[in-house]
Amino acid sequence: MKKLKVAIIGAGSTYTPELIEGMIMRKQSLPITHLALMDIDETKLEVVGNLSERMIDNAKLDIDVLQTKDLDEALKDADFVLAQIRVGKLAARVLDEQIPLKYGFIGQETTGIGGFFKALRTIPVMIDIAKKMEQLCPDAWLINFSNPSGILAEALQNHTKIKTVGLCNVPINMFSEVHEGLGEEGLDIEYLGLNHLSYITGIKKGDKDLFPQVLEQGFNGKGMKNIPVKGFSTNLIQTIEAIPSPYLEYFYFREEKLEHLRHEEKCRGEVCMDIEESLLELYKKQTIKTKPKELESRGGARYSEAAISLVDSIYNDTKDIHVVNVRNQGALSFMEDDDVVEMACVVGKDAVKPIAIPGFDNDHVKEMMQCVKAYERHTIKAALTGSDGEAMKALLIHPLVGDYQKAYDCYEEMKQAHKKYLSQFQ
Repeated sequence: MKKLKVAIIGAGSTYTPELIEGMIMRKQSLPITHLALMDIDETKLEVVGNLSERMIDNAKLDIDVLQTKDLDEALKDADFVLAQIRVGKLAARVLDEQIPLKYGFIGQETTGIGGFFKALRTIPVMIDIAKKMEQLCPDAWLINFSNPSGILAEALQNHTKIKTVGLCNVPINMFSEVHEGLGEEGLDIEYLGLNHLSYITGIKKGDKDLFPQVLEQGFNGKGMKNIPVKGFSTNLIQTIEAIPSPYLEYFYFREEKLEHLRHEEKCRGEVCMDIEESLLELYKKQTIKTKPKELESRGGARYSEAAISLVDSIYNDTKDIHVVNVRNQGALSFMEDDDVVEMACVVGKDAVKPIAIPGFDNDHVKEMMQCVKAYERHTIKAALTGSDGEAMKALLIHPLVGDYQKAYDCYEEMKQAHKKYLSQFQ
């Protein structure tokens, strides 16, 4: 049998059983022979790694599993690298969520000033991983769902030579909710945007256009477990002529979200700490040999479906359609060719090609994407160069920040709080 090696970087994550389940479900089309589980946290790696091995043994798969803290050992000769890292762990997330509240900003791990600092911490580490891949597995694909996924995809695709895409479970969940909400299957759904700033802008069933009906009646999905969901009013949907992703509640209901976050007993990062602790205790039980249902409370539902089906499409050159984060390549005329966007792509073994949407005419969606893309460009420059000027330019552009003095003061406090992970600024 031809060797097929998959490496999971950040394998101590409690999400890893999702990925293992996906590999087991696709064992016929994805004949993995070697699996490297790598994490810098030895304790978590052992707990999650041992559960992963029990799941593989229980499924009677002949896979050589390696648990290691050595990145080079994990990457060597890999065919696919799945990255799910969290620089600074959940303790850093708590700071991202709590400190901004003191300055009147939303604290969130992927958007606003909290997401900005997560990007500053994570971009250099992901670039280092990619540079190692250039040496140790230059033909491998890197599939990253570390957050903020879209900004990381832009940094990796424009500053390294590896083949890589960014992945998120928001699109697949939104598609599922549309099918369920309309009671229809086989819909043609037009989806585009940036990661965590995305929209459904069209729905068809064959030749029948269902979108005018949806705009007239309104539509609300279930949202995400990690977002306190209010839902979008029919009036808002009609105004912007699109169905926004749940993360856009932070943009369209800023003051309400801010007040909610201020009055929460625990921030989401602290809640995740509790969930993670209980999951790790559960994972230690030798009788657990399949993915525990309790993992669904962690907010990563359907990651295995999104991630492993993408690996399957690349490995088997299926030319299936997936929504991923890739360079625009002319698909959207209002974005630059090297801007990473989140949209439907044709996926094969050599390339992931976005499907063009000619004549796209929703001005609100265009302008939101262009504004936040400008923020992302400055963020990447700041992360790679350690420039305070680029950092402040990013924050002044972001719709959830903007105010100079508050942004500067919050920036300085957060930079000090995360000093250990921001060597480029020292």
